[in-house]
Amino acid sequence: MKTVIVGGVAGGMSAATRLRRLDELAEIVVFEKSGYVSFANCGLPYYVGGVIGDRQQLLLQTPESLKVRFGIDVRVNHEVTAIDRDAKTVAVTNLTTGERFTESYDSLVLAPGAAPFVPPIPGAERALALRNIADTDKLAEVVDATLARTRSERLEASIDETVARLEPTAVIMGGGFIGLELAENFSQRGLKVTVVELADQLLAPLDVEMARRVERHVVANGVAVVTGASVASIEDGAVTLSDGRTLPADLVIAAIGVRPESGLAAAAGLRVNGRGGIVVDGQQRTSDPHIFAVGDAVEKVDAVSGDAAMVPLAGPANRHGRLVADVIAGRAVQARSVLGTAVVGVFGLTAAATGWTEKRAVAAGRKVRVIHTHPGSHAGYYPGAEDMALKLVIDAETDAILGAQGVGKSGVDKRIDVIATAMRGGIPASELADLELAYAPQFGSAKDPVNMLGFIAENMRDELTETVQWHELEAELARGAQLIDVRTPGEFKAGHIDGAINVPVDGLRDHLDAVEPDAIVYCRVGLRGYIAARELVQRGHRIRNLDGGYRTWAAG
Repeated sequence: MKTVIVGGVAGGMSAATRLRRLDELAEIVVFEKSGYVSFANCGLPYYVGGVIGDRQQLLLQTPESLKVRFGIDVRVNHEVTAIDRDAKTVAVTNLTTGERFTESYDSLVLAPGAAPFVPPIPGAERALALRNIADTDKLAEVVDATLARTRSERLEASIDETVARLEPTAVIMGGGFIGLELAENFSQRGLKVTVVELADQLLAPLDVEMARRVERHVVANGVAVVTGASVASIEDGAVTLSDGRTLPADLVIAAIGVRPESGLAAAAGLRVNGRGGIVVDGQQRTSDPHIFAVGDAVEKVDAVSGDAAMVPLAGPANRHGRLVADVIAGRAVQARSVLGTAVVGVFGLTAAATGWTEKRAVAAGRKVRVIHTHPGSHAGYYPGAEDMALKLVIDAETDAILGAQGVGKSGVDKRIDVIATAMRGGIPASELADLELAYAPQFGSAKDPVNMLGFIAENMRDELTETVQWHELEAELARGAQLIDVRTPGEFKAGHIDGAINVPVDGLRDHLDAVEPDAIVYCRVGLRGYIAARELVQRGHRIRNLDGGYRTWAAG
């Protein structure tokens, strides 16, 4: 049997190598439009930034190595231009020689990936993107040339005012994962970077109060951030924003997002959704039973809702490529839904997320419970503990975990991975309390931050605590609720929410006359507020705790 694979990298090469391991006699042909069939695309920003110094480290396999080890016929610089479904052939053009030919198949696997979206604005052709090795080489060349030119101009400058104007600049369109990774790497190379994001926050997979932490950290490290605006035009050395501002820009990067490269599939009459995603079944089959599709161009199933979703991540691409090989080899397998678990590091800060945001859940009509905590990365008495912010979004009716987010310098990825695993296993939020996680003081706490989320979820489920979210507080105060800060007088003096009175939790029993029947309490992160609320509720008050305390409110 002969399998032809269109496209390499994560999905295509996972399918090819897995199929060889399952079927030594299969004929496997891979056509890759670019000159590189297997490379570490997630490492591209770090090569541009000089963190990865050896370009060869990005190249995981070559056609030659794949031929020697796996017996796979890999042809780079070959573009598949058409599919004849009746004849079961593909039309191919050798981009090096111009030769055109057809190739037959028994099974066809499409792994065309996705292309960076560049908005149709004046000067759009000046914008660079970062998606493959060719993009990387071009971007690295432009960055090097820009820095070299600036150094030369500075040597020729004679007055300070001129020198100040000769700072090399970059504007990045898009505040997502790639945009922030490039911002960090450009900044470390010596460019003055501005990130322009049309939404009112960076990092769409986070809710705004979590994303603001990342934004403040990025700004503190010298990167300018513009939200609520877009690049309207690109000129030589500058960009104009939608709000009329002009920014200097020696180079401009389009990191807005990607669009599926599904034109080949659509032209062949395969089913494609409204966003351009190739529609597949649980075995990654397209509307033609002999044609499969994997990777960023393919529609997935959202794990929370069961609806169709576009999730352009390496993990699902690799898993689905492997699955297709199993199906072709005759194994009974089914694709699982996707959570969209993702992580990014920027200037030493980690931001990670899995599942849905609160914003998305509310927009979908879900009744939710939300938990914010601010634990240490490990036991506080052991040196080096770092604070983090965690957020859990829960279905209030079923106790199911809808999503989680984390921001911090250490330990965030571990906790989000644990929660993603719990979601995959169907573990409800309150049962996070019973997860048995590895503990030693340099790695965690006896009550791990994930366990603590479970304790709080259990208390909320059992109605032992009632909370108010940071974005609900203003309306609650307008309705006349009393606000009590239960921190120490010193903490209160250093900064508090307007309208609050200070009644420290440790002296609360001596000042019960100061508490009104309907009150909201808060502390720094929520624990002392919870203790105060439990004390007062049992005395007949209706007390709500400000979820996540002063730190979450201030972040939001």
